Amino acid sequence: MPPGALVEVTNRTIHGRFLLRPSFELNTLVEGVIGRAQRLYRMKIVAYVFLSNHFHALILPEDAEQLARFMGYVEGNIAKEAGRLHDWRETFWPRRYRPIVLNDAPEVQIARLRYVLSQGSKEGLVSSPRQWPGPSSTMALMHGDPLEGLWFDRTQEYEARRRGEDVPRLRFATPEMITLSPLPCWEADPLHQLQTRVRAMVHEIETETEEREKRTGRPSLGVQAIYQQHPHDHPARSKRSPAPRFHAATREQRRIMERAYQRFYWAYREAAEKLRAGLQEVSFPPGSFPPPLRFVSPHPAPGFG
Repeated sequence: MPPGALVEVTNRTIHGRFLLRPSFELNTLVEGVIGRAQRLYRMKIVAYVFLSNHFHALILPEDAEQLARFMGYVEGNIAKEAGRLHDWRETFWPRRYRPIVLNDAPEVQIARLRYVLSQGSKEGLVSSPRQWPGPSSTMALMHGDPLEGLWFDRTQEYEARRRGEDVPRLRFATPEMITLSPLPCWEADPLHQLQTRVRAMVHEIETETEEREKRTGRPSLGVQAIYQQHPHDHPARSKRSPAPRFHAATREQRRIMERAYQRFYWAYREAAEKLRAGLQEVSFPPGSFPPPLRFVSPHPAPGFG
């Protein structure tokens, strides 16, 4: 992953269950986790949206380590908090998040931002991105609305309960803010211009959604119906398509990115094989996570010691 590249991250709940169904409590918890993770790991966030059973976000990690630490913190704590809220004790995420690297073409960056904004409308849930009632950066991108959640220190809460103390819900809650960064291709532009562009983008999505609803005769599900979904339920059919490794403007750009990934992949494989063979001085490609070394037994092998 190139340093500072724009990355789209996405994941889906186990079985596509509605464990992220919007509510005041869920929204507050999710955005509290994101805000705390951003503060701890200094992650630049461009946009995000959490639907009832999956999420998409555009972020700007400095390197693969920062990405892994940030996303591990976000997914791990959302699983704990949403599982606690909805009495879900099983696996929350069936796999790790999927990172999709974008190349630096402005049209690619803008298209993916539009894709993130359109999620609720694209899925037939609401008629406008601004109507989605779950965690979303849409209104902040359009108008500068603040993004704030609550982080709950469950360790202190647990210890206080063990001491027999009364623990009101907000006693160990800390407000956490989320700060948004512009797309790299818009970085030099003034804030009011960025907001105007996003409002125009949202208007286009609303127009397309209205036309689709008229053409098909199927209105959007609506906010009230979304609130009535049970978090343990899941859709009768779930859309599943393989996520691409990269987003690029042209086939040639995608081929260049694929070739770079293949070089990285084979360099890693070669280094890993040398490590398994017992070589100590092994160089792994930059941006990778070398595998752990083998366990060293405290018992000497026969014939030694």
